[in-house]
Amino acid sequence: MKIKVTKSKLAGEISVPGSKSHTIRAVAVATLAEGISKIKSPLISGDTLSSLEAAKAFGAEITKEDDVWTVKGIGGVVKPFERTIDMGNSGTSLRIFTGLAATLNFPVTFDGDSSLRTRPMTPVLDALSKLGVEIDSNDGKCPLTIKGPVKGGTTDVDGTSSQFLTSLLFALPLAEDDSEITVRNLNEIPYVHITLDWLERQGIELEHADDLSWVKVKGGQSYKSYERAIPADFSTATFPLVAAAVTGATLKINNLDFTDQQGDKATIDFLEKMGVKVERCEEYTIVSSDGKLKGCEIDLNATPDALPAIAVAACFAEGTTKLVNVAQARIKETDRIDCMTKELTKMGAKITELEDGMIIEGGHTLTGCEVESYHDHRIAMSLAIAGMVAEGETIIKDADAAAVTYPNFIEDFKRLGANISEA
Repeated sequence: MKIKVTKSKLAGEISVPGSKSHTIRAVAVATLAEGISKIKSPLISGDTLSSLEAAKAFGAEITKEDDVWTVKGIGGVVKPFERTIDMGNSGTSLRIFTGLAATLNFPVTFDGDSSLRTRPMTPVLDALSKLGVEIDSNDGKCPLTIKGPVKGGTTDVDGTSSQFLTSLLFALPLAEDDSEITVRNLNEIPYVHITLDWLERQGIELEHADDLSWVKVKGGQSYKSYERAIPADFSTATFPLVAAAVTGATLKINNLDFTDQQGDKATIDFLEKMGVKVERCEEYTIVSSDGKLKGCEIDLNATPDALPAIAVAACFAEGTTKLVNVAQARIKETDRIDCMTKELTKMGAKITELEDGMIIEGGHTLTGCEVESYHDHRIAMSLAIAGMVAEGETIIKDADAAAVTYPNFIEDFKRLGANISEA
């Protein structure tokens, strides 16, 4: 689907959907748990529905009603199956359920769409292999087959994506023996803390260094059923926040929990550094901007998902903005550094691409044109926000990719006053 976006004046209030990271972790824990779990206010999107498909393949029984997913877990007992589990576009689901599949004593095969088949899996596959797991993959990518059970022991993992470590952390409590992980080059540390929060709530016993350079996990543990409401997604909140910043709007966001571990709440700090005013309250957040942003340097290592939207904000800031220390943005659904550089340059932005980020010379007028989303949800939404300030019409190809994490993006932004329509 193509959408057309023109200059827009935004106002009003919005509630962002639940966290993708929390929802997928919630499904994983509920699947392996003994008994019935209730996941309240989950994100309902392409990625989270992929996690449900994996849960069903493992044998979990799932009921969806009234904004609650009820999951009858398998208690760690999985009956052998031969179907290939289609993870769609969900890298998070693939990595977490690959780890869980390694705890089973029969082979499990995973595959996904063309984008997911490009996502690297070698670090977690190598780490599992050192723990006795048999691996068959397409050069470290999907389609891949895992055969456990993981035995426990000593291993190491490259943390270029935090999801590689998260995969091990969910799997190794179920190993027969204790495990010790040495972690190298760990990025996106807040996402690991989300995982650790879930494990702590489950009573899982483990030890770790303050910098997470090593983790010791006790084997022979299990997961238990629970009830939990999913927090709102700060990664998704990035889009109304940046939209307010660049259009000079005041918006009220109703449901952000600043006590949660999500790293992307730092997006608000970045925008304040650029001159946006933010009022944090217990039940709502008000963001206001006069549209006069200032360039600065921003370290995005912990918040790589914010790169596409912050790059848009930088285009409308006076002076130079440097987005740095975020090389892992190149191994997301797309190479987001390269893709955002190409598409914003088409619109008239002045950008120098770095190996680990971007240098953006702000203050140049952007002009609408036809741009590519590369089937990447965050690129599609970020370019739509750019179109709300650019001169003329911006046409975004494959904009329905937004449904991966924000199915109601277009409808929600229309209610705020955005000029968006199908092209």
